[in-house]
Amino acid sequence: MLNIEKKAEGKNLMMTLTGRLDTITAPDLEKEVKESIEGVESLDFDFKSLEYISSAGLRVLLSAQKIMNKQGSMVIKNASDEVKEIFEVTGFADILTIE
Repeated sequence: MLNIEKKAEGKNLMMTLTGRLDTITAPDLEKEVKESIEGVESLDFDFKSLEYISSAGLRVLLSAQKIMNKQGSMVIKNASDEVKEIFEVTGFADILTIE
């Protein structure tokens, strides 16, 4: 189960994720990102309530990062130690901006 809350302010978009970003829920996030990202220059993900991220979730973040590299910046905020560890182990910590 994943809840996605979007908050747009001008060219900034904050997506707050609650629950699990896995094989089942990753397509939902991918759809939301694709529908919302046009014209966005600053994309922030708030992961304070994200419990888990799978490789499917990582793929969605990577594709969002590739788009944002062309049109602005993307930051992941408030990730738990568990989620940060997944970023470290997979090498995504070097690709993504994590605050």
